[in-house]
Amino acid sequence: MTQTNDSSPGKGGVSEAREPRLGVYICHCGINIARMVDVEKVRDAAAALPGVAVAKTYSYMCSDPGQRLLMADIEEQNLTGVVVAACSPRMHEPTFRAAVASVGMNPYLFEMSNIREQCSWIHEDRDDATEKATDLVRAAVARAGQLSGLEEREIDVVPAALVIGGGISGIQAALDIAEAGYQVYLVERDPSIGGRMAQLDKTFPTLDCSACILTPKMVDASRHPKIELMTYSEVEDITGYVGNFKATVRKKATSVVRDDCTSCGDCVTKCPVSLDSEFDAGMGQRKAIYTPFPQAVPSEPVLDRANCRYFLEDGKCGVCEKVCKTGAVDYTMEDEVVELDVGTIVVATGYDEFDPNEKPELAYSQYQNVITGLEMERLCSASGPTLGEIEIGGKRPSDFVFIQCVGSRDETVGNEYCSRVCCMFTAKHAHLVKEKIPDANITIFYMDIRAFGKGFEEFYDRVRKEGVIYRRGSVSEIYKKKDRLVVRGEDTLLGEPMEVEADLVVLAAGLTARKETDGIAKILKLSKSADRFLLEAHPKLRPVDTATDGVFLAGCCQGPKDIPDAVAQAKAAASSAIGPMSKGTVTVQALAAVIDEDMCSGCRICISVCPYGAISYDEEKKVSAVNEALCKGCGTCGAACPSAAIAMSHFTSEQMLAQVLALIGSE
Repeated sequence: MTQTNDSSPGKGGVSEAREPRLGVYICHCGINIARMVDVEKVRDAAAALPGVAVAKTYSYMCSDPGQRLLMADIEEQNLTGVVVAACSPRMHEPTFRAAVASVGMNPYLFEMSNIREQCSWIHEDRDDATEKATDLVRAAVARAGQLSGLEEREIDVVPAALVIGGGISGIQAALDIAEAGYQVYLVERDPSIGGRMAQLDKTFPTLDCSACILTPKMVDASRHPKIELMTYSEVEDITGYVGNFKATVRKKATSVVRDDCTSCGDCVTKCPVSLDSEFDAGMGQRKAIYTPFPQAVPSEPVLDRANCRYFLEDGKCGVCEKVCKTGAVDYTMEDEVVELDVGTIVVATGYDEFDPNEKPELAYSQYQNVITGLEMERLCSASGPTLGEIEIGGKRPSDFVFIQCVGSRDETVGNEYCSRVCCMFTAKHAHLVKEKIPDANITIFYMDIRAFGKGFEEFYDRVRKEGVIYRRGSVSEIYKKKDRLVVRGEDTLLGEPMEVEADLVVLAAGLTARKETDGIAKILKLSKSADRFLLEAHPKLRPVDTATDGVFLAGCCQGPKDIPDAVAQAKAAASSAIGPMSKGTVTVQALAAVIDEDMCSGCRICISVCPYGAISYDEEKKVSAVNEALCKGCGTCGAACPSAAIAMSHFTSEQMLAQVLALIGSE
């Protein structure tokens, strides 16, 4: 066991009844701190500070022995407060608060000083780092002497969850929560659940039929007694806080009475309007009244009123109503707005495919035989527009070129990240082409091959052995030569220009954040990372949590990932969402804004600047009021208040002033 260095000042002159008795603990953090900071010198300086009853150093304060050390001192030395000088409070402040609370001390009498990230890690001179650490500890001690205990409170949790997005992540999260016995509202903006996975033909590296493994999940979700499926619906607003959210959902009018519809398809067959199919990525057609794909759940069609002749031409069509034998078509149906009370929320809004038009040199919109990976999926699918035949303009290609990293790892379009799935879905496409057209010539241009997952490297090797040519190259232009495409670029291994002719060019378009997610992010006060995907609370320790308590992320809304990773994250999000509901209550932190009603002028500036929507206006009292369950204690309202009527319960003016005066060396 590591020895503890102890230096305790005498207790003479300290009134146990009125004066603070603080314990100060300096962490070595192995060599993270001790390498650049003389921790013994910092301890000695702390021991001499007024109100400090005990000062010690220890190798790893966050370890179990380190925590037991300060817990024992609290009981034996009758400490009134504790200061730990170690790493970032974001890492271990909850750890130490729990430790002091376990021996009866109010957790808000604990103060943490960061002498690692903000001191030892950024300094090159040991004396300077030690001096700075001494100053930081002195400031922390000054503040700790002004701290007062705060009381946390518990609130009841509504035993229901909202899942936003009906792709594979949303479906899995909904099923897991429902299987735990809780009500789930699964909201999907499209007419059917299934998401992007439903558009795929096969999945890599096992080449399972995507629909074959997804459809049972879709059916399970639709039939589960605890899941209410809300397709063709959108979340318009969410208010409240963890445990007590209120969601407003608009269920768009489908113009088809679901209970009367038999899904016979007569209305779809007879509809005179044809449109590009979103499900087939524009490669096929759908009608104005349609079911997105054969395995759609629910199977009843919806009427696209924006393109229906009945609504565009003052009721002149009406064919679908005339041919419906059960009278299920109802043109008078209106949108329905419902309010849902839920305790937790899972966001699983998915991703968009990168628009290759942002790379004009690839001629995506210019030539019919330049397509994206998702369009290739629909060509390969037996339920696709060509019934699984790889044809463009009625012709079967023989020479294929695949271009990877289109819209990924590309600073010119603002996407510096790797989309993670492109290397493998391109390998899958090459295999499918070889399966359907054995004598096809296939060339894949790549930057680097990333085969990181289980079975990925083996699948990559399998595809190469099938005769697929991989060329490390950067493509600069695609142009037409007679009826053939020419792919021009540079072979980066040989360092020379190249040109390859092709009948079909497939662009491995990367994954981008879905535009519709912006609205959800605004409603739920969610942040975004630099890549524009939704930001998790901590990339390693809280990968499915968000800064908004009770809201969790699943799938590609948080960042690019393949199906297994999306499902795994969905299960993690479901588990996190179940936690508060199974407990029945959640603890609300005591750190919150406090409004002095006598000083509040009712100007409402605080309401306009609060990023969490935690402040409302009391019409009766004509003053602002804080919802402590929503407040995060960020201090924005206090800084903006012109009347100085708002204080932070754990960051009072007296505490901050004491800290500042300690830093500048004033009494």
